[in-house]
Amino acid sequence: MNIQTTSRLTAAETALIEAYNNQLGDLPGDGDVLAVRDRLLDDLKTAGLPTRRFEAWHYTDFKNLLRSVPTELGAGVVEPLSPTVPGSAVLPVLQGSTSGKTSVDGLVVSRYADSLADGTAAARLTALGRDDAIGRINGSFVRDGYVIEFPDGTELDAPLEIQFVHAGGQIHSRLPVSFGADVKATVIERHQAVPGAAALVSSVSDIKIGKGAEVTWIILQEQGSEDTHLGQIRVDLGADAKLKLFVINAGGKLVRQELHVKVTGEGSDLVLRGVNLLGGDTHTDVTLVLGHDVPHTGSTEILRNVVFDRARGVFQGMIRVAPDAQKTDARMACNTLLMSDDAEFSVKPELEIFADDVQCGHGATVADIDENHLYYMMARGIPRNKARAMLVNAFVAEIIEELEDEALVEALEGVISAWLENHA
Repeated sequence: MNIQTTSRLTAAETALIEAYNNQLGDLPGDGDVLAVRDRLLDDLKTAGLPTRRFEAWHYTDFKNLLRSVPTELGAGVVEPLSPTVPGSAVLPVLQGSTSGKTSVDGLVVSRYADSLADGTAAARLTALGRDDAIGRINGSFVRDGYVIEFPDGTELDAPLEIQFVHAGGQIHSRLPVSFGADVKATVIERHQAVPGAAALVSSVSDIKIGKGAEVTWIILQEQGSEDTHLGQIRVDLGADAKLKLFVINAGGKLVRQELHVKVTGEGSDLVLRGVNLLGGDTHTDVTLVLGHDVPHTGSTEILRNVVFDRARGVFQGMIRVAPDAQKTDARMACNTLLMSDDAEFSVKPELEIFADDVQCGHGATVADIDENHLYYMMARGIPRNKARAMLVNAFVAEIIEELEDEALVEALEGVISAWLENHA
């Protein structure tokens, strides 16, 4: 006898469907956009939220970890923040809305809500595959964000900071950005919660980097202690382009940060650096899919993780080298400090190499603070907690100092030090 089984919707899945039905008449978009939204939500209903059976979500059982979803839009009142680096140009997205500001000297900036309304967003409002829950959720609900173009030859003297600030509720934003040839720029993608209700936040950044451009992109995520953050960045790296991508996770109850990078231009180079600061009973997952598709390209990825209390962390790193991608040089390392017996961190590095003239490798380490180092510092009058914090800070500061910009390094080290003071 065959028993037919059906998958029951969880409370979170039901809430997502109800929220979509409630918001449908108010979501921006022409007929093409609304058709894409409907299809994305139907796919989400059919597949459900990912479980451990989805290989890409094996260490993050999203269906069971996401217990509840706010059904309403964020209603709190928030204001733009002081920039991370003084003198930076700021584009704020407050409670999911751009508030109409689209002026930055030398750049072409428009509201993403306008591209939804006229239908130009429809073609790229897609999921990356059957495992792309973030793309489906964001595509179904996204309301606003910025479309930014850096014209050829643009050079920014100070960073551009895009601020995603909220005080609870559902917040869904999109950020398509194109960098022309020979651009030199630093962009800070900042996600910040101010006191308020729990939030479900999704954000997709779709980035195209042109020939010879040199771009530093920093993701600084400081969500609230009860917030769910779903972040995704999609990068197309052109010929002779250089991208320094820094990811700092220092908040959130449930965090999934996906990095999808396609290296499509010869002579290009990717530098990825990540710092994950985890405490309490939180879960943070950083998943990288990096494709070297052409010859003579390079990449280095180094992540440093510090895990306190009962926190759980995940790093999944996949490097794929295509058959034509000869002379690829790709190296990946993940280093973790477990500061508690109850802390966990899972690492899954992967290489798929289809070319024969390459240099590729990966490695991972997991350790605690060396007691000899602690003793040395305590013997010189430094309290144990302070000594631990100093050692941890040194462990992650090495990553931040690669930025070379003194003001930016100082600002990010301040964020890290403030977090450690509350947890170490």
